[in-house]
Amino acid sequence: GCVLVVSVIEQLAQWHNSTVKAAVERLCNYIPGKYQIMCHMSCCIDKEMNADVVCHSLRLCKQDPGQPLCHLYSPPKKEEDSSGLFCALARARPKHQIRSKSFMGFSSVCAFPLLANLCEKIKYVLRNKLPFEDFDGDKFSTFPTLRGYHWRGRDCNDKNTTVYPGRRPDNWDAKSDSNCNGIWGVDPKDGIPYEEKFCKGADSKGVVLLGDSAGAHFHIPPEWMTVTEMSAKSFANLPMAFSDEFDWPQFSEITGFLNSTIGGWTDSLYLRLRKRNRCNHRDLQNISQNVYFPVNIASYLSFSLARNQLLDNPAIVIYATIGNDVCNGERDTLAHMTTPKEMLSNVVQALRYLDSHLPNGSHVILTGLVDGRFLWDNLHDRYHPLGQLNKDVTYSQLYSFLNCLQVSPCSGWLTPNETLRNLTSERALQLSNVLKEIARSEKFASFDVFYMDFPLRQTAEEWRKMGGEPWQLIEPVDGFHPSQIAAALGTDITWQKALHEWPQVLGKENPFNNQIEAIFKDQGGH
Repeated sequence: GCVLVVSVIEQLAQWHNSTVKAAVERLCNYIPGKYQIMCHMSCCIDKEMNADVVCHSLRLCKQDPGQPLCHLYSPPKKEEDSSGLFCALARARPKHQIRSKSFMGFSSVCAFPLLANLCEKIKYVLRNKLPFEDFDGDKFSTFPTLRGYHWRGRDCNDKNTTVYPGRRPDNWDAKSDSNCNGIWGVDPKDGIPYEEKFCKGADSKGVVLLGDSAGAHFHIPPEWMTVTEMSAKSFANLPMAFSDEFDWPQFSEITGFLNSTIGGWTDSLYLRLRKRNRCNHRDLQNISQNVYFPVNIASYLSFSLARNQLLDNPAIVIYATIGNDVCNGERDTLAHMTTPKEMLSNVVQALRYLDSHLPNGSHVILTGLVDGRFLWDNLHDRYHPLGQLNKDVTYSQLYSFLNCLQVSPCSGWLTPNETLRNLTSERALQLSNVLKEIARSEKFASFDVFYMDFPLRQTAEEWRKMGGEPWQLIEPVDGFHPSQIAAALGTDITWQKALHEWPQVLGKENPFNNQIEAIFKDQGGH
């Protein structure tokens, strides 16, 4: 974090030909008030030092015994009888010794008084994967972030636990909207409730994603660290992004419902289901999380999933942990990957829980793991946003920096070691085959199970046909997650596969869609 912030400050000073102090002031003017953490760093940065030197000299970065000295930038050239980074640190540390002691108290973001309360909220949300503001406890909210309606369909009555998206209508919603799809009341012409007239027998169903950071749609805007594009407008969405864990599920491949503001366009399985049957309005749940290690989804389903087997509509559940089971930041990464035996146990455990909670007629789609060799192959020699101004930081350097710090999102793929990249992909294929076998052999009472490969190859082919480059399918800042373009293209591939191979999953097209939109056009907002 220190290296990123100091890099931006130094590049701002360079781009605007200003002092470091002026650059800090400029950055602080860009950033919303209570997020101005880096404003405390202005005394600690010297323009002639690169970010690695500054952060090591402040002792915000450390070197453990026997471990390499981690750096993002190429070390300074040898000078006289000393060399590189060690020489620069020796000169810098006496200068910053007093300052670093006073600064160390702020090395944790959540130590800042103005952020402490928000951090507590975030911790609650991360721990429970439930909306922070949910007054009736039905797991749906009227608040967008902190796991609110960006993640789940928006509640239309947060004071009534029996009113929430996805339930079967109460008395055909003749008097009020019990399932929040905006369809309620009685047709004065014939006395038939609109919900009964338009949605009875319509095969309504919601969509639930059980996923990882890719499913949550992790994204850090590149303009936050590209000084040539930086302005106050660049950081206007920082508070929202922070309280959504830097995820953008409202634009994601499975549960997206708002027009994208982060490039590309929004297309999602939910939007297509809604277009196919307007009665599905707001019936979505994105139960994904940002972790870079194997997680047993069954361990949190019991308090995160909102589905009543007796009262709610069936659901399409997408099980898509496309990288977590092979991705971790450990040096001996292969030893920490999920084994096929563990994968079988974890997934079957989750499916058994779903079988006891999903309404009959539901469907589960197991998505295979991605082949992450695509990342290194298409990015390693390109410049990262931090390196574009001076052509001094490639993705290869970023990956090495993260690996050295042991915080890499995927040590097995984000590495120059081709053998390790191949071994990681081999394990990913083995785990995908476990999922494929589960779909073939396991039977459940409440749902049927399908399998599909993660459509990276087809996505890249489609993007090439549109004149795009493969690297544009990857998030530019982290160099790891699928981009907004990849998410939108992936939706179409998934939809076409389901339409041709599993038409029963998508349900039939509602012939009353136009009438519903005409009558309830003012109640269609998400």
